[in-house]
Amino acid sequence: MRKIIVNLCCSLDSFIEGANGEIDWCFTDQDYGMTPFLNRVDTLIFGRHSYVQLLEMAPDAFSDKQRIVISKTLQTEDKNTRVISGNVKEEIQKLINQPGKDIWFFGGASLLSSFLNLDLIDELMIAVHPLILGNGKPLFTDIDQRKKLKLTDTKTYSTGLVQLFYKVEKS
Repeated sequence: MRKIIVNLCCSLDSFIEGANGEIDWCFTDQDYGMTPFLNRVDTLIFGRHSYVQLLEMAPDAFSDKQRIVISKTLQTEDKNTRVISGNVKEEIQKLINQPGKDIWFFGGASLLSSFLNLDLIDELMIAVHPLILGNGKPLFTDIDQRKKLKLTDTKTYSTGLVQLFYKVEKS
């Protein structure tokens, strides 16, 4: 069975975006393990906002992978993009049971909360950047019950970035 893996960055005070939605603070000066990670996945899951933001910043990014967007309003004719607007849990269960590589949960804080609440996340890879934003969009909100995590690895980089790897224990 395929795994759904969250791989994202956050500030030390647990924000994934600044107060104005900015992500310019995320380090891009080295690979930070992305090349092997990208070889591990063939599908990305987005919320509508994260998908639109990616298209604005880098329209051809991840065009070699299937892109799944969870949205009730988005429509697209991109052949590599599928929009799920109905029963999310059922559709994602079908997806993870299909043959293929693992799935990268790319973005959307409220969507992440929904996926965690539905027990759809298998692993978390959180790159903690050495800065405090003070305010912005928090990584986790509206989690309806405790989620036990098992630390499986850590990596530290010369920039001060620390990457934390967790397995999510299913409830």
